[in-house]
Amino acid sequence: MRDPLYFYGDEPYEADENAILIPKELVFTEAFAKLPGDGTPVVYPLQSGNGQYNVRVMQNTTENKYMELFSAQADVVLDSEFEPFLRPSQRVAYSVDSACVLLASDISAQAADAAAVVSSVYEYIQSNVDYDYDKAQNIVDNNVTGYLPDPDETLSTKKGICYDYAALAAAMLRSQGIPTKLITGYVSSGGSELYHAWNMIWLEESGWITVEIRAPRHEWQRIDLTFAAAGQSALVGDGKGYADKEVY
Repeated sequence: MRDPLYFYGDEPYEADENAILIPKELVFTEAFAKLPGDGTPVVYPLQSGNGQYNVRVMQNTTENKYMELFSAQADVVLDSEFEPFLRPSQRVAYSVDSACVLLASDISAQAADAAAVVSSVYEYIQSNVDYDYDKAQNIVDNNVTGYLPDPDETLSTKKGICYDYAALAAAMLRSQGIPTKLITGYVSSGGSELYHAWNMIWLEESGWITVEIRAPRHEWQRIDLTFAAAGQSALVGDGKGYADKEVY
């Protein structure tokens, strides 16, 4: 299952009312997202780092045709390359009052270092959130597009799909000052590729996350909480052959 809202130089995906198709030869680094129609403010991170950003607000007119309403251009120099991965966004939604943030603060209060914080969050999610096979199958069967995770809802229901696991982990870890990416892409599953979501974390000092995972210092380390909680399955993959597609 591919998300129709984002395109990064690959063949264009099938269009719907949320998508804009850009010819492959014109794409450098493109990110497309649906804006709320009720004026609700949303945050979109500048995850491509420093450089020139061209922003266009488009209105869907008919089928896959759009009309430009507004455009702007900005030269961006981030204070730190980690800034986009330390803040809430549309796909990693949280605030200081979010239940997931309060929980992250509570379970990591006694952590000796950042690795221990990651370990605490990892262990909590792995032990308390079950994989929602019904939800995953419903998304596949009904070709659901534009799904956005809600970390607090995942925490409340204690179940979710890969996207929910990754968004919850990102929200909890970012709130504790740990740069965390939410990655979507592909993993191997029985000889085929499965669309999936996972995280990458960055630590200033190396440390053990689990008895099997030791995160190095100053390198992005992958963690896959869906695989940790659910294990290999037709909807999770086998924990091998990761291919990054989109970064949030």
